[in-house]
Order: sequence, then structure tokens, then C-alpha cells
Amino acid sequence: MEHFIPVDVMGVYMTSTPHGLTPVVIIHNEGGEIMPIYVGMSEGVSINSAANNEVTPRPMTHDLMTAIIEQLGASISCVYIDEIKDGIYYARLSLSYNGSTIEIDARPSDCISLAVRTGAPMRVHMSVFQSSTINEDELEGMMTLDSFVNRG
Repeated sequence: MEHFIPVDVMGVYMTSTPHGLTPVVIIHNEGGEIMPIYVGMSEGVSINSAANNEVTPRPMTHDLMTAIIEQLGASISCVYIDEIKDGIYYARLSLSYNGSTIEIDARPSDCISLAVRTGAPMRVHMSVFQSSTINEDELEGMMTLDSFVNRG
């Protein structure tokens, strides 16, 4: 699709917000520009564990979703983060099934978690990416989710 930029997950970090410490997924494009997406703690842990190829003793929710999609003979063809309204990102999960494409409205955190697990490509609409990029120096002081969980 035109006007979409391919991105990858750079990492999951913890940052201070008015609501306390919050996980933020940092995604980046081929040019090294970065964009944050704030997520809930369980979603951040899920994305982080998938990015680190960690296997849990029992399937997490996103592992279950991946297994269901695969068992039904479908596959994730792409994840699109295509809109931002009032600071909330909107995404679509694009599935291939029986020669057709099915698109499902979903939270970006769920889409990212599934894409990381399956190796599906992720794309962000150019206007969303350009309006959301931050400078890498804004990561200064943020700790990775791994560091946060393992400190102590």
C-alpha cells in the first residue's frame, strides 16, 4: 500500500507519565527515525517477551491468538497502524485466508505483539509516523522493560 512506511520494533521501554511508569514500544523505520506507542503493562510484557524469543510455560493470550490463526489455516499478512485521533493510535490486522484478505480493527499493541511473534510486516501510515516521531535523545533516562523487570 502506498503511503505506508515499513517499521520494526526497536524495543520496549519504561517511561514516567502523569499516571506513573508506563511501557512504551519504540518502533523505527529504515532511516532510523523512531516513534513511541504507549501500551499497557501486560501488552508491553507480551511484546517484549516475543521480541526476546522467550517461551512461557503456558501460552500467553497473543500466543493463543497466533495458534488459533494458524490452526484455522490463516496467516497474518501485515499489520497497519494507520490513524491517530486524540493521541490514540488505530491499527488493522490483515489476515490471508483461503485466497482472500480479511482486515480486522485492533489495538496497535495487539497487532505489534502478533507481528513480532509471526514475523509479519508492520507498516505505519506516513502521516502518522511523521506526526509521532521523537528524537533518539528523548529515550535518555528510559530503561528497557528487561532492566525494569530485572532490577532489584
